[in-house]
Amino acid sequence: MQLYDELKARGLIAQVTNEEEISEMINNGKATFYIGFDPTADSLHVGHFMALCLMKRMQMAGNKPIALIGGGTAMIGDPSGRTDMRSMMTVETIQHNCDCFKKQMERFIEFGEGKAQMVNNADWLMNLNYIEFIRDIGSCFSVNNMLRAECFKQRMEKGLSFLEFNYMPMQSYDFYYLFKNYGCNMQFGGNDQWSNMLGGTELIRRKLGKDAHAMTITLLLNSEGKKMGKTASGAVWLDPNKTSPYDFYQYWRNVDDADVLKCIRMLTFLPLEEIEAMDSWEGAQLNRAKEILAYELTALVHGKEEAEKAQTAAKEIFVSGGAAANMPTTTLTDADFTDGQIGVLTLLVKCGLASSNGEARKLVQGGGVSLNGEKVADFKQQLAKDFFNEECMIKKGKKTFHKAILG
Repeated sequence: MQLYDELKARGLIAQVTNEEEISEMINNGKATFYIGFDPTADSLHVGHFMALCLMKRMQMAGNKPIALIGGGTAMIGDPSGRTDMRSMMTVETIQHNCDCFKKQMERFIEFGEGKAQMVNNADWLMNLNYIEFIRDIGSCFSVNNMLRAECFKQRMEKGLSFLEFNYMPMQSYDFYYLFKNYGCNMQFGGNDQWSNMLGGTELIRRKLGKDAHAMTITLLLNSEGKKMGKTASGAVWLDPNKTSPYDFYQYWRNVDDADVLKCIRMLTFLPLEEIEAMDSWEGAQLNRAKEILAYELTALVHGKEEAEKAQTAAKEIFVSGGAAANMPTTTLTDADFTDGQIGVLTLLVKCGLASSNGEARKLVQGGGVSLNGEKVADFKQQLAKDFFNEECMIKKGKKTFHKAILG
C-alpha cells in the first residue's frame, strides 16, 4: 500500500486541494511540506501529536518536512477555534518555547542537511514594512471571503480585533515565502486551518502563477466530538516534567472503548493488517488494545525504557492497589507548608491531580480522593508535616495513584 492510501485508510486525511496531484507527490517523495506550530507554551502537547506522526510518516517515505515555528505570528495569535483573544507573549518567551519544541520534535523527525528543517517565521515577518505588505499582499485578499472563513466566525460574535484579522494574510505569506525560498510545495495542518491554508495556495497562484497544495489532517476527537488531550489537571504534555511518562501512559490506557481502535489506527505505526485484526475485539480484549496504544505512544514520545516502566507500574498498581516503585511521585519541601501544615486541596494541586483548588474541592466533595486508603471527607482538612514522614499514597477516582513524600 502506498503512503497516500495508507493515510486514507488510517483516517488521517480530512481535505485536500487536488487529490491526484498530492497522491502522486507524496507517494514518490516529491513533497517538501510544512506544518506550523504556534509556540504558545514551552512544550508540545497531545494536540500536536497527529502532526508529528504525519511528519514522521512523510519523512520515512522520502518527503522533506519543514517545521515552521510561528515566532512571528505568535505575536498576533491565531483566532481559529477561539472565542477570546490570545494573550500576548514576549520575544524572549517565544524563543524559549521554540527551543523546547525542537528538542521534542527530534524524537519524531530527523533534522539535518537534506532532511527536516526548522524555520521561524519571525525571521521574515518581523522585518516586513507594513505599508509595502498591505499594498503587495493585502490586495490579494477579499475581506468578504475572509469574513466567511470558519476561523473568524466564532470570534466575530464577541468581537474580532484588527490585530487578529491580519493572521490569515500573514500565515498565507508564510506559505508564499517558503514556496519561493525553500521550494515548499505543500502545507499540512489541522482541519480547522483549512481557510488559512487556502489563502496561502491562492496567494502563490496570484503572485507567482504556480500551483501549491494543501492537505488538512483529521482532528483528534473523542466519541463525544471533543478534542482529545485534556485531563482534569490540564493538557497532556510531551515534556516529561509537565506530564510524567506514567501519567502519559495512563491517559491513553484510560481512553474510552469507543476511541481506542481509532487512536491505534491514527497514531501508532503498527501495520494496518494487525490493527484490522483488532476490529472484532471486545470486553477484556479492548483493555489489551488500550495497553498496546498506551505503550506504543509512550515509547514514541519518551522511549521504550520509560514506556516499559510505565506499563510495569500500571500493572503493579492494578494488582497491589497502589504499591509500585515507578508510581509518579511529588516531593514536598518546607515551602509547601504553612505553620507546619498543608491543606488537602493544595496537596492535590501540587501533585497535579487537580488544576485548581476549586476542582480539587469538587473531587473531595464527590468522594473521589483517598489518602493512605482513607477517603477524605472534609475539603478543609489540613495535614501536618509528620503525616508525610512515611510516603503518602493518594488515590483519585478508581485508577489514578500518586505518592507524596518529604524532600
